[in-house]
Amino acid sequence: MLYYLFRFLDQFGIPGSHIWSYISFRALLALILSLVISAWFGEKFIKFLKKKQITETQRDKAIDPFGIKKTGVPSMGGVIIIIAILLPIILLGRMRNIYLILMIITTVWLGVLGGLDDYIKIFRHDKEGLKGKFKIVGQVGLGLIVGIVLYLSPDAKIRENVAMEKTQTQELVVKHRSEATKSLKTTIPFVKGHNLDYSDMMAFFGKYKTAAGWILFVVMTIFVVTAVSNGANLNDGMDGMCAGVSAIIGVALGIFAYVSSHIEFASYLNIMYIPGSQELVVFLCAFVGALIGFLWYNAYPAQIFMGDTGSLTIGGIIAVGAIIIHKELMLPILCGIFFVESLSVMMQVWYYKMGKRRGIRQRIFRRTPIHDAFRTQDSQLDPDCRYLIKGSGNVVHESKITIRFWIVTIILAAMTIITLKIR
Repeated sequence: MLYYLFRFLDQFGIPGSHIWSYISFRALLALILSLVISAWFGEKFIKFLKKKQITETQRDKAIDPFGIKKTGVPSMGGVIIIIAILLPIILLGRMRNIYLILMIITTVWLGVLGGLDDYIKIFRHDKEGLKGKFKIVGQVGLGLIVGIVLYLSPDAKIRENVAMEKTQTQELVVKHRSEATKSLKTTIPFVKGHNLDYSDMMAFFGKYKTAAGWILFVVMTIFVVTAVSNGANLNDGMDGMCAGVSAIIGVALGIFAYVSSHIEFASYLNIMYIPGSQELVVFLCAFVGALIGFLWYNAYPAQIFMGDTGSLTIGGIIAVGAIIIHKELMLPILCGIFFVESLSVMMQVWYYKMGKRRGIRQRIFRRTPIHDAFRTQDSQLDPDCRYLIKGSGNVVHESKITIRFWIVTIILAAMTIITLKIR
């Protein structure tokens, strides 16, 4: 709203109104505003939840060998994050931008889906929450919407980086197409050409390869949204873990969105130029600010848990943001923590079922997701179970595990950005 107001005032020469056209100004203002809203509203919301005794009872039994009791800690803190994102975006964003609209839909959609899960856990006292099949249907539905909108929208276009030319000083300069077009290309790391075309992967369909490529793109969108949102959900198991990791990922995505929206930076880095993606920078700054503000209360020992309302939403935002700027194939590096968390659970379940068929109780790790393995004591292990990786049995403090995971994510984020120059 404020963007359109000041753009209108700028027509009359009102001093200072022109600065609202600058992405850097609106993005940083969104970050500050979301942080303040998250911190201010967070305190009010926590008091309200405690008064209404809205707590997640399963967390009362959470492992903490260092004596911090987690009884009576309210859940559904994702509401704080969602409100702290949406309010600055409504005030500062260009609401006609298709990419911004998709991010808002993602936030609300997965916020409602996660909210239903938390509601069932808290108010109906069902520790299983929303059935897994309904979660998958919700995630697949969102992926389908995002993929189809990017296919059909006339505003979702790119200017592809097509050639490198030498200037008079023999300097190589990347040239982009003169017109923005629909494209099935995405950026891949460590490859000289740097772009992968989904339609080329479907070349065996002959003249229908473009249509088949779009179908593959939609399927990939569904997979990425589902995988990353579930990965973030699994990572939400320690105080400050998911919020801190996701904030770091959000900063990296914001950098990608900014350079993708600036033709000179896109030319320097030899990546595709995506007109309109600058609004994604504003959204991601609000996203990072909301998470940092939430950490004020979620850092160890947590005063509130984000619940599925927050974790599913966070994962979805990261996934859709990466898809919009055609960087979804870089997520295995950038979201390496989420990937390892998900992989550890899948490996544990597979190994346990393999042993069960032979009448043997066996597991790979002490506990999954993998972050729980570092804080599990020997006394908490199943004495009748064989552990492939049992470890030394030394328990690591929860806050140390969290900070170490943050550090690993910073390294992964830096590596992801570096891939733009390493080919």
